[in-house]
Amino acid sequence: MADPQGFLKTRERELPARRPVPVRIRDWKEVYEEQELGQLQRQAGRCMDCGIPFCHSGCPLGNLIPEWNDLAWKGDWREAIERLHATNNFPEFTGRLCPAPCETACVLGINQPAVTIKQVEVTTIDRAFDSGYVLPQAPERLSGKTVAVVGSGPAGLAAAQQLTRAGHTVAVYERADKPGGLLRYGIPEFKMEKSVLDRRIAQMEAEGTRFRSGVDVGTDVTGKQLRDRYDAVVLAIGATVPRDLPVPGRELDGVMQAMEFLPPANRVALGETVPGQVTAEGKDVIVIGGGDTGADCIGTSHRQGARSVTSLEIMPQPGEERSPNQPWPTYPMLFRIASAHEEGGDRVYAASTKQILGEDGKVSGIQVVDVRLGEKGFEEVEGTERVLPAQLILLAMGFLGPQGTGVVEQLEVELDERSNVKRDRNYMASVPGVFVAGDAGRGQSLIVWAIAEGRSAAAGVDRFLTGHSALPRPVNPTDRPLVV
Repeated sequence: MADPQGFLKTRERELPARRPVPVRIRDWKEVYEEQELGQLQRQAGRCMDCGIPFCHSGCPLGNLIPEWNDLAWKGDWREAIERLHATNNFPEFTGRLCPAPCETACVLGINQPAVTIKQVEVTTIDRAFDSGYVLPQAPERLSGKTVAVVGSGPAGLAAAQQLTRAGHTVAVYERADKPGGLLRYGIPEFKMEKSVLDRRIAQMEAEGTRFRSGVDVGTDVTGKQLRDRYDAVVLAIGATVPRDLPVPGRELDGVMQAMEFLPPANRVALGETVPGQVTAEGKDVIVIGGGDTGADCIGTSHRQGARSVTSLEIMPQPGEERSPNQPWPTYPMLFRIASAHEEGGDRVYAASTKQILGEDGKVSGIQVVDVRLGEKGFEEVEGTERVLPAQLILLAMGFLGPQGTGVVEQLEVELDERSNVKRDRNYMASVPGVFVAGDAGRGQSLIVWAIAEGRSAAAGVDRFLTGHSALPRPVNPTDRPLVV
C-alpha cells in the first residue's frame, strides 16, 4: 500500500493546471502544464490498495494500478514503469486520451473524488522515456513466421509489438504516409503531440517491426496477396464508416464529416501544406455530436479563428452526479468539461436538426428544434424551432463499422449484424489465418479496449502459428464494459 493514511490526509483530487485559454488557443501544443511532482505523489498516495481493486475491472487491460501507484508514491519510477508496461504497451497514449473508466471504478470514488490514476500513469511513462528506461525489447530468436498487420492505430500497434517480441516477423501496413492511424491525424496536437507517437514507433522499429506506410491494402496490395505472402493477417482497420445526417441540405458545400475536417487541420498544425483545406476561420461553426470527436472539432475551430462555435447534442444534458441507474463502479454519463469546451462556444442539448439551409449551394444556417424523450423516442417540443447561422457544419456523430469494401471484401470474411467483422474466441475471422482486433471487430470503442484487443489477438495469432502462446490475453471478443 502506498500511504496507509493517504486517502485520509489528502481528500481533494488535484490535477495539473491547463494553460491559460488565451495562450493555448494561439498554438497547437498540449493544453496541460507540468504537475509538481510532490503533488502527484500525494495523489498516488491516496490509493488504498483495496482488497478487491475495482479499478482493475474498470480497465480492460487489467492494469496493476495499486502496484504502480505505490511505486510512484515511493519515487521508484524504474519499477513503476515495469509494472505499467506489464499490462499496457502504450501508457503514454491512454494516459492522454483514455476517458479513464478505471477512475470511475475506483473504490475511493464511492464517497470521495477518485485517485488521479490517469495522471500518475502518464507521468510514470513520460519520466521513463526522459530517464532512458524505455528500451527496445528485441526477441531472443525468430520463429520464421510472418504476420501482416493492416492498420497502425492502437490495436494494430499493440498486436504488432506483442507479435514482434514473440519472435515473428511483422509488417504493419498503413495507408497514410506515416504510421499511427487516427492517433496521428485524427487526434489534435493539443491532446497528444505527435512526438509522443514518434518515440514509440522508433522503439518498435528498433525491436524489428517493419512499417509499410502509404500502402492502401485493398488497392495497392490485395487481400489475396497478403494471404499468399504472410502466414497470418491481422485486420486492425478500425470503424471508419461515419454516421451520417439524412436531412434536407446535407449535400450543401460546407457540411462535412469530422474526419474530413480534422486530418487536414492536424497536418497543417504539423507544418504541412494541404491544398483546398477547409478551415473554420471567420465562420460560425456548428458541431453536431457531443463526444470526444466533437470536442476535437471545437478545439480545432477555436485555434483556426472561428467567429462562433456551437455544439449540438440530441440527448438531454447529463447531470454532474451519478444517476441511480449508473451506480459505482460503472462508467456514468456525466456533464464533463473538456479543455475545448473551456475555450469557448455554446453547448446546446436536447436539440435535433430539421434541415440545413443554404444559399448558392453553400451552407448558411441550420434549423433545429428542441426534443424530449417520449414513449416513441424523441418528440419535438412545439414552438422551439429556430435557425442558427452556420458557414461550416461538422458531423461528429460516431462511426458505424469498418469499411466493407477493399480488403474486407477481398478476404471474404463474414460480417455480423452490425457490419463488424465476425471473429471466434481466438479473434480469428471466418477465414483461417485472418484475425481481427479493435474497432473493426468490436465496433466503435475506447483506446484501452483497442490496446487490450490488440494484445489478445496477438495471443491468438501466436497460438495459431506455433501451437501455443505465453502472450497475455486480457479480454475476450465478447467482453464488454462494466454494466448494471
